[in-house]
Amino acid sequence: MEHNHVHHGSGPSFEISLALPFVLAVLIYILLALVSNRRHKRWPFYRYLYWIFGVLSASIALIGPIANLAHENFTMHMVGHLFLGMLAPLLLVHAAPMTLLMRTLSVGSARRLSRVLKSLPVSIYCHPVVASILNIGGLWVLYTTELYSLMQDNLLLHIVVHTHVFLAGYLYTLSILYIDPAPHRYSYIFRAVMLILSLAAHGILSKYIYAHPPVGVPSEQAETGGMIMYYGGDMVELVLIFLFCQQWYKAARPRTVVSITQ
Repeated sequence: MEHNHVHHGSGPSFEISLALPFVLAVLIYILLALVSNRRHKRWPFYRYLYWIFGVLSASIALIGPIANLAHENFTMHMVGHLFLGMLAPLLLVHAAPMTLLMRTLSVGSARRLSRVLKSLPVSIYCHPVVASILNIGGLWVLYTTELYSLMQDNLLLHIVVHTHVFLAGYLYTLSILYIDPAPHRYSYIFRAVMLILSLAAHGILSKYIYAHPPVGVPSEQAETGGMIMYYGGDMVELVLIFLFCQQWYKAARPRTVVSITQ
């Protein structure tokens, strides 16, 4: 690419400053779980693992060799996108952070948080249609306009885009899979339709990138990046589909009727 790329700094101190928020996220989660264990049943160990690997996945896209190469290589950028926008949200949603927070807070604070979750703005952002548009629509804007090229030259825009990719991916996963409390629930059929449409839009975008490189991206990098987005995205999406169908099966299976004869 022929941009004046964003230089985020270098050296151990800079890497440590970037890693600090991720370390804090893990430590805060563990602290909340320990506090919760004093009053409730022990927080499941697998939830810790989901959180730790979720945070690690997000950090891979922003710290280290993949993140550094992503500034000049679209292929590496797409690898980072899979970690930040797809895998990390899937893992973090399964860590059930909101459930953990509700267990940790006092009754009064938990009720106030519950009212926030039931509020109109939260219901709008967690609606499957809105979350899908923010997630997939945002990617279309990023790769079919000059936005991708511009963010490589502007640090603030770079941060905004990456933050959006992560949050939109998290909201989208949250709107399809109900792990945490979800005051505004939608039917499995409706969510299945949104899931199928989103997967189709994601697949079409990956093929579009293959044929029409984003501004400033060499064609060979766009082709490789498009294939990574297509096949790598399929792998994460297959897991998402399996988990969604598993939830649907459990919710729809007939309940065992136990008859008591005297």
